[in-house]
Amino acid sequence: MEKTILDPKVKKNFGFGCMRLPMKDKEVDKEEFTKMVDAFLAAGFNYFDTAHGYLEGKSEPALRECLTSRYSREEYVLTDKLTVNYFNKEEDIRPFFESQLKACGVEYFDFYLMHAQDRNNFEKYKRCRAYETAFELKKEGKVRHVGISFHDKAEILERILSTYPDIESVQIQFNYVDYDDASVESRKCYEVCRKFAKPVIVMEPVKGGSLVNLPAGAKQILDDLHGGSPASYAIRFAAGFEGIAMVLSGMSNMQMMEDNIGFMKDFQPLNAEEMDAIQKVCAIFRAQNIIPCTACRYCADQCPKRIPIPELFACLNAKRTFKTWNADYYYHNVHAAQGGKAGDCIRCGKCEAICPQHLPIRSLLQEVAKEFNG
Repeated sequence: MEKTILDPKVKKNFGFGCMRLPMKDKEVDKEEFTKMVDAFLAAGFNYFDTAHGYLEGKSEPALRECLTSRYSREEYVLTDKLTVNYFNKEEDIRPFFESQLKACGVEYFDFYLMHAQDRNNFEKYKRCRAYETAFELKKEGKVRHVGISFHDKAEILERILSTYPDIESVQIQFNYVDYDDASVESRKCYEVCRKFAKPVIVMEPVKGGSLVNLPAGAKQILDDLHGGSPASYAIRFAAGFEGIAMVLSGMSNMQMMEDNIGFMKDFQPLNAEEMDAIQKVCAIFRAQNIIPCTACRYCADQCPKRIPIPELFACLNAKRTFKTWNADYYYHNVHAAQGGKAGDCIRCGKCEAICPQHLPIRSLLQEVAKEFNG
């Protein structure tokens, strides 16, 4: 990995994404999370990434309790984000920002990202002078670096970076399945970042778990390498490109943590044999009719019928891929048991307007309903 330094405080180029923390009884499992924080820091890593909406507002306070109240401010790097749902005018931004500092228990953020930038969100951020406000916060010492997280076409990214050349980093979705995917344009977005000399932060390197829970044939290809877990190949793929300053992983238990830090502590890029295996896995994915949902849950948060869209898509993917009874069981007895079936969709389109993957969710829900009769 090219040594692209985001900040002198950043020790290693592997970060803890705090969108999928360990949960217990619908709350963050603080005991488990604390152990994971300690293991992460002990291994020499120190970059943590959160946002106000993660885990329905529970991620920031969990970081305060398990990280920021237990370690000195110089021992960790903390990234937070300005999310479009939490402001409607310029005057809303500073109070929201201050509430984030309080929620996290810090006096400044190392990185503050304009969250989920796309064609539509960018116009709102410009109209509300969000970027200008963030740069002012930097001058005041409340933010060390201003960046963006991005979900759209490469041409929109180029427009944003041209409009605000002082942006310091860009967080993009980047993994081996999305690398040449027409809807995500990972490669093209990465190339825009390189063109503008912006360090890249990688999110979704395992595509919401899709590159961990592989189809049998794909898993066998990686198992035959006798060298690591499916997650290890996915994360090392992303980390091996020049200009990649940080790769985030959403780790929800200690087993994931130990696996990830095991292969990233002394990082080695994929060799030729491993890259060839990855290409074979990609071919298997392309041959299947799988919905490329990353389970970010933005759609479910907007759904007026409270349909658990990512879970229902996962059921359909599982049924198409593994063809076992488990998918029907989980659909009827777990995810749709309390209402919110795919057939409840009123086709309002709110889900599609916010989907980072630009999925035709309404049509896909019809497919789910047809498959599961509900």
